[in-house]
Amino acid sequence: MAYVGIDVGGTKVALRGEFSGGVTHESSFRWPNTRDVSDDLSALADHLATARAEWPEPITRVGIAMPATIDDSGHVVTWPSRSHWTALNFGALMDQLFPGVLVRHGDDGELAALAEAASADCLDLAYLGVGTGIGGGLVIGGRLAACSATGACEVGHMIIDRYGEPCVCGRRGCLQAVASGPATLNRAARRRGGEVGMAELRAGLRREESWAVSAVDDSCAAIAVATVNLMELLHPAVVVIGGGFAAAVDDFVHRVVEHAAAWTRPGMGTIDIRPAACGGLSSLQGAVLLARLD
Repeated sequence: MAYVGIDVGGTKVALRGEFSGGVTHESSFRWPNTRDVSDDLSALADHLATARAEWPEPITRVGIAMPATIDDSGHVVTWPSRSHWTALNFGALMDQLFPGVLVRHGDDGELAALAEAASADCLDLAYLGVGTGIGGGLVIGGRLAACSATGACEVGHMIIDRYGEPCVCGRRGCLQAVASGPATLNRAARRRGGEVGMAELRAGLRREESWAVSAVDDSCAAIAVATVNLMELLHPAVVVIGGGFAAAVDDFVHRVVEHAAAWTRPGMGTIDIRPAACGGLSSLQGAVLLARLD
C-alpha cells in the first residue's frame, strides 16, 4: 500500500509519500500571497498533479494535518491564519482531489504530539509547535488526550499576557500572538527599526544584536511560562518543542529550558524539555501515521 501525509500550514504545505519497497518522496510549496481561497486551491491542485507524476504507484490512504477547526460536516469553521478558508467544504475538496482514496484529517499539533511520542517511546508527552502559529497536543497514557468535542488542545491560545499583543482569534496575549514566528519577527522589526525576515533574524542572532536576541528571548520566555503551566496541570514526562520556526532558530529550545528553570516551583523538579526529534516535520510525520492507521 502507498501512504501520503500532508501538513497543511498557514504559510506552506508539505507532503511525504511512503511507497512499496521503502521508497519515499517529499515535496512542499508555499501558499500564494493573494489570500484568495481559489488561488490556494489551484496551487494545491497543481502541486498534487506534479507530485503524482513522480509517485511510483497510486496512493491508497492519505493523512492530513490541519491547524483549522473542521466540523462534523467537513466544513472549515475557523482558521485565523487563513480566514478566507472559513466555510470551505474541506471534506468535499478532499473527495475531489483524492477520488476513491481513504482520507483522514486531524489537528496538526495533536498529530505532531503523536509522532514525537512514538519517536521518544513516551506514554506521557506534551508538544508545542512554533511556526506561523503555535499548535500543541497532549499524549497521555500513550493516547491523544480527548480535549473536548469542540476542538483540539489549543495551547497556542493559552493567554500568557492579558495586556499583550492582539491575536488573530480576536483576543489579546495568546501564546501565539506573543511567541509565534511572525510575532517574533514583528517584534524584532520594531526593535531594529526596519523589516526583519528569517535570514536577518538568524544573522542578527549570530552577531548577538540586541534587537534579535531580545525578540527571540521574549518568545522563549513566554513558551517557558506555558510549559510550566502545563507541567502544573498535567505532569507530562516530556515536553517537546518543535515547529518550523523553532527548528530554524539556533538554541531556541535551550533558551526555553533556561527560562523554565527560573519559573519552576521549588520542589517541582527539573522539566524534561527537548527539541522535536522530527525537527520541523513532526506534523508531517504525524499525518503519515494517521494515513497508516488501520
